[in-house]
Amino acid sequence: MNQGTRIQLSVMMFLNFFIWGGWFVTMGTYLGSTLKATGTEIGIAYGTQSWGAIIAPFIIGLIADRFFAAQKILGVLHLVGAGLMWYISTAPGFGQFFPALLVYMICYMPTLALVNSISFRQMSNPEKEFPSIRVLGTIGWIVAGLIIGWLAWEKSASLELTFKMTAIASLALGIFSFMLPNTPPPKAGQTVTFGDIVGLDALSMLKNSSYLTFFIASIAICIPLAFYYSFANPFLNELGVEAAASKQSLGQVSEVLFMLIMPVLFVRWGVKRMLLVGMAAWVLRYIFFALGDNEGNFWMLLLGILLHGICYDFFFVTGQIYTDKFAGEKYKSAAQGLITLATYGLGMLIGYSISGVVADAFKTGENAHNWMNIWLVPAAIAGAVLLLFALLFRENKTKS
Repeated sequence: MNQGTRIQLSVMMFLNFFIWGGWFVTMGTYLGSTLKATGTEIGIAYGTQSWGAIIAPFIIGLIADRFFAAQKILGVLHLVGAGLMWYISTAPGFGQFFPALLVYMICYMPTLALVNSISFRQMSNPEKEFPSIRVLGTIGWIVAGLIIGWLAWEKSASLELTFKMTAIASLALGIFSFMLPNTPPPKAGQTVTFGDIVGLDALSMLKNSSYLTFFIASIAICIPLAFYYSFANPFLNELGVEAAASKQSLGQVSEVLFMLIMPVLFVRWGVKRMLLVGMAAWVLRYIFFALGDNEGNFWMLLLGILLHGICYDFFFVTGQIYTDKFAGEKYKSAAQGLITLATYGLGMLIGYSISGVVADAFKTGENAHNWMNIWLVPAAIAGAVLLLFALLFRENKTKS
């Protein structure tokens, strides 16, 4: 891969995740404070990510992989997304905001697979070349959070500007995408079935009791994850934390750092211990959030944010590696499709629904909640998943 292509792919990856991080973190605060949405409505809004994840494989499998070059589809999706984001920034109420957001996420979620596909197809050695490209995505998310904090949009109640910033970035990436290296459809002329798209061929893996335990735990642990995405920013802003979005970007910094040490720990600890540490981090994070405040216990809030690297990398990234090895050559693609659909689709959808209901149950006034009780719920769920997983999971090298 030449230097020009590397720069193009880096810009693409940076912008694609800058766009997501530019509004996703602070949307709950915007909905609650500006549109006066309920906790349930905030959960439903975040649930559009799950619907996008469920529908995305069909867009990729039925359209991108068979009929059109990936960079052209990426461009069209971001151009449409730019218009939707601008409209979202002006939506007068939740009734107008939600349907536009749903359509937007159906457009956006396929781009996560498209940017990977475009990158891989230009690389001669993806294992060595891809990490240095992919990390630009995480940096893009971090930069978006820093900009929001630097411009004090949370403090000045100007979070509608996050959607306008996203719209401009989406327009830029939409135009830039048509200049990316050509990535023709890999399955042109081939028949793609429903089972191919959702990974039904990998269902035989669930006959193994330990993999079934992991699969169910992966869905269940998405419930605590949904609490963080939906309500961490409203929580921090309600406590009066300055530049909350910027401080939350420390979670992505942590993610990068722990990703670097994961290979060493994976060899020493193995799959089960890595997964257990990841789940234990979820429990600890929410206990810190439950007990933390913006005064003497502010360090607990910071540690809760910094634990994101362990929470995400040690469970979800380890789980992807475990799934890849367990599936074997025959089921690799189908297995990754199935676990992604189960977690980011089903698991997160359940999590967002539950988190909104819990937030409403412990609302004590306008922009006021009993956050200790709210955070103890995902802590308890993560603790139950941790206990059951520890008892039932047996590390297997191959399918039985």
